[in-house]
Amino acid sequence: MNLCLLLGAQKIVYATTAFTLAWTHSVEKTRWEEDWRITPQGLEIVEARVEGTGAGMEIPPEARFDGRFWRYHPALPVQASIALARSGMTVGSWQVCFAGSCHDLPETASGIQPPAVLSACP
Repeated sequence: MNLCLLLGAQKIVYATTAFTLAWTHSVEKTRWEEDWRITPQGLEIVEARVEGTGAGMEIPPEARFDGRFWRYHPALPVQASIALARSGMTVGSWQVCFAGSCHDLPETASGIQPPAVLSACP
């Protein structure tokens, strides 16, 4: 299994079976990260991390602070895909990280920015 990114008509295949989805919160300017595993059933979340709390950033009571991040395991079923919309207010881009490096999701050439969609692919 690999990770597929669909952005409009563009398709990018990342050769990985696990990845971290990362972004910077638009208001609080803190980093969010989610670790995902690619399975034959879809995308399975392993762990989520957030640097701090604030506007729309409530962490669950079971989260544990490691000195930098609040870490927890979201109770989500396996996802067929993940749609990543852009608000226009975000700092930077969504990032997909694996094998020790992060990749910014590409921007579209037009002013219209369709959601980027991540899914498992062969």
